[in-house]
Amino acid sequence: MQRRVICLSRTMGAGGEAIAEEVAQRLGYRYFDDESLGMAADKAGVTQSEMARSERSQPVVARVIDILASTPMISEGGYIPPARPNLTLSYSHVIEQVIRELAEAGDAVIVAHGASHPLAGRSDVMRVLVTASIDARVERLAAQDGVDAAAAKKAVESSDRERARYLERFYKVKHESPTQYDLTINTDALSNADAVNIVLAASAG
Repeated sequence: MQRRVICLSRTMGAGGEAIAEEVAQRLGYRYFDDESLGMAADKAGVTQSEMARSERSQPVVARVIDILASTPMISEGGYIPPARPNLTLSYSHVIEQVIRELAEAGDAVIVAHGASHPLAGRSDVMRVLVTASIDARVERLAAQDGVDAAAAKKAVESSDRERARYLERFYKVKHESPTQYDLTINTDALSNADAVNIVLAASAG
């Protein structure tokens, strides 16, 4: 069965964003990441005060969906952290509902906000983790951003900590495991092109 939704989780420097964008292009699916969801939420006016006034988030969710549907939002590259520093439970609830509705619509690659976890168990969703060793990720980040190895290592380690905190806070995931995904890709051993082909083959069922 063709998977109509691909959720791709990634660690910083593993190349997940480039892989996801290529998969979306090859499949003709829409691409959604932390940046596009955050931009849409900002445009929709997802604020703490509004969430406090509203008993239900659905009207806010509908606005975010409308903005995503009408605006081509493809990341221009670079790493977007899996969580904003000021992310709140109410904001996260809106984004999770948006992710669920994007999954219902189908034909989407979602690289955002731990989407693999709220969509677990759906037969039309394939959950992919793209990762690599710290050394490989540091080397790639240093080359990509033109920073020294010490700065790249600090960024990777900080991102890994933030990712772990996010998954535990919002999805009660204390230890991320490959078994929480349908497919785990190690880009120490595989090129981006190989990874894209593997995801495409696996998504075809």
